[in-house]
Amino acid sequence: MPRYAQAFFTPKNPHKYVGTHKPYYRSGWELSFMMFCDSHDKVLQWASEAIKIPYKNPFTGKGTIYVPDFFVLYETVGGKQVAEIVEIKPKKQSIIESKVTNARDRAVVALNHVKWAAAKAFCNQKGLTFRVVTEDDLFYKSKSK
Repeated sequence: MPRYAQAFFTPKNPHKYVGTHKPYYRSGWELSFMMFCDSHDKVLQWASEAIKIPYKNPFTGKGTIYVPDFFVLYETVGGKQVAEIVEIKPKKQSIIESKVTNARDRAVVALNHVKWAAAKAFCNQKGLTFRVVTEDDLFYKSKSK
């Protein structure tokens, strides 16, 4: 079984971290995002696993809690402040591709979409935005001509 990068993260700019607990990454991708938030001058504040969003699990019918990966407050190039909830997920867990025929994988994607619908509704009520970040966003490679 592969071992994934997991550990506590110590911000170099602790004044930007507004979470109530020490940030803990559960993947190398989350670590990369934490390092970006901590070091980028346009990121004003950030927190890890700081927001709890209730939703109904479609498979069990029970109410449960979704905890998105990050809260980020940043400034756009135009100077506007944007508050956003960010979820880091592999692309294969965010979209149903025709090549994905495994029932478990399809269930993971379906459950993620239910969580994200709850997150979008929560964000709409609070004046926030919601974004799912995949490897395509984290590791963008320009297409060479």
